[in-house]
Amino acid sequence: MPEPTAADHDIPFAAWTRQSRQSILREILALTADPNLLSFALGMPAAELFPTPGYARAAQHVLGHDPRALQYGMPLRRLREHVVQLMALRGVECTENEVFITTGAQQAMSLLGQLLVTPGGTVVTEELAYDGMLGSLRPLQPRVLTVPSDPQTGMDVGALEALLAAGERPALVYTIPEGHNPLGASMPSAARRRLAEVAGCYGVTVIEDDAYGLIDYDGDAPPALRSYDGRRVLYVGSFSKIMAPGIRTGWVVAPEAVVQRLSILKQGSDLDVTTFAQLALSAFLDREPFAEHLASLRAAYAVRRDAMLEALDAHFPAAARWSRPRAGMFVWVETPEGVDTTALLRRAVAEAGVAFVPGQAFCAAGGVRGRGGLRLNFSRPSPDQIHDGIRRLGRLLQPRPAVIPLPAGFSPAVGASASAPPRPVPSPSTRPLGPR
Repeated sequence: MPEPTAADHDIPFAAWTRQSRQSILREILALTADPNLLSFALGMPAAELFPTPGYARAAQHVLGHDPRALQYGMPLRRLREHVVQLMALRGVECTENEVFITTGAQQAMSLLGQLLVTPGGTVVTEELAYDGMLGSLRPLQPRVLTVPSDPQTGMDVGALEALLAAGERPALVYTIPEGHNPLGASMPSAARRRLAEVAGCYGVTVIEDDAYGLIDYDGDAPPALRSYDGRRVLYVGSFSKIMAPGIRTGWVVAPEAVVQRLSILKQGSDLDVTTFAQLALSAFLDREPFAEHLASLRAAYAVRRDAMLEALDAHFPAAARWSRPRAGMFVWVETPEGVDTTALLRRAVAEAGVAFVPGQAFCAAGGVRGRGGLRLNFSRPSPDQIHDGIRRLGRLLQPRPAVIPLPAGFSPAVGASASAPPRPVPSPSTRPLGPR
């Protein structure tokens, strides 16, 4: 019998995995693991704002009073009723039978992708978009088409309509209308209505990722996209940003026929959302002042958003431009022409102890538009950390002074001829004033 070789031990992976790669966001997470690094990178909520005492009380109540807490279980009706109430805050009417509970929003997107996209099928997303949806679709190897997006208004609905008018019929269109990730944009009401009309006219399905829809700062966020079309728009929500990511609970709002098919798919994934998480979350929403928690969360994040905008105004070059978000956790910055923000990230980590996400991490379908952009998260750092970190980062973006060779015989230390006597240094009382 021949001796086994290294090749004999190779596992034959599925074809699609041979071209797969780790998400850039995951790579950045590893890069920014240093606890001394000031990070504006990942979209993490502030841990000190988690409703930990109230959730602990709810969890203790469940463990002490409900024998189902640690057992297998069906989707909890009471939690779905709470989601119906949350959806009313987003202007959406639905019933608990139209609510499907998932293990976070990421699983919701993955299941919807499996349900809607045939392997090799077409999907449409914005040219700058959160890559979680496309990541969940990679096993299906879709054909990805993109439309432009604006840092203030989000998806270019006119470009999408032109794409559909030219004959494209994607399996799904993915968008984040409120608190866009990474742009921080909010789609105007008229554009939302038009997008719903376009989807209905051409018979395409839209996935609305609304993870940030309940974190608005000006009190005038338009209703969710689904409020304009309850048939073609499938809504994805999450407790990760408004409660805590570790709870790992999200939801889909969709027609009952879609919910039934999602249930079948989920059985093959993880059977169901953990019973304990559903019961504890429901107990929290039953027993604790969630409305007060949400109001305090919005107020705290609004202060941090304003701190970041003030710091950018003070420390970034005049040629830079950035979004002014009315919802969500991100500011998108367009740097002066010629800046490669992927290279800038390495300098920022090494020289300034600051991290962010370079725009290229969000370029769908291999695009390059985001090469000069960067995404800054303001929800996790404190206002003082924001001012300090933006000041450090701003220094890296300032033009470096040109180095002019000195004439022969001049000393670089004093800027004068080595044979000439040194010039007198002004005393503090007569030193000319200049920029600090």
